[in-house]
Amino acid sequence: MDREQDDKVMGARMLAVAEAREASATSGEGPDGQIAAAIAAGELREAIGLSARHHGAAIGRLCMAMVGSQAEASELAQETLVTAFEAFRSYRGEGSVRAFLFGIARRVCSRHIELRTRRDARLRLVHAAGHEGSDSAELAARRQAAERARQALDQLRPTERDAVLLRFGGELSFKEVADACGIDEPTARKRVSRALARLRDTVGVE
Repeated sequence: MDREQDDKVMGARMLAVAEAREASATSGEGPDGQIAAAIAAGELREAIGLSARHHGAAIGRLCMAMVGSQAEASELAQETLVTAFEAFRSYRGEGSVRAFLFGIARRVCSRHIELRTRRDARLRLVHAAGHEGSDSAELAARRQAAERARQALDQLRPTERDAVLLRFGGELSFKEVADACGIDEPTARKRVSRALARLRDTVGVE
């Protein structure tokens, strides 16, 4: 009897997944619709697999933009997906899945930056000083420009830095930036605008 009950539960779950997939396919929602359908059906492993496939690279780029280290960005992208696996249980379809994932990535990276920015900045300066003599003039100029850009980002208010990185590093719409930051769209636009103005003043960013 228990086995029969288990079979019924499994059959109901499979039917729910199939119906959710069909709904997302016919609605034209694309990858986010498929992920949302998997979440709604309780198939969190499938949801996180789809998230990694469709959004993993973009999450990695956002993490790279925020922390400035490819190795650490890869680790933080993985941490984002691990965190998202549990967080999917609380996802209620408010805003896009992409914005939901990028909101998690933003928080993961912000915690990392808070704990390790000073140490990382010292390491970057030591590395640059140790290689300055062997770099070509062009490469040295690019390193200096990159360091100025990183310092300019670090001087922004955290809320403005997050907004501008989500907008351009994560290629999110202003609505998705707002969802990821837990604010309304006009506020997201203002934060991005202020951040760009500060960056232009500091390093001439267009």
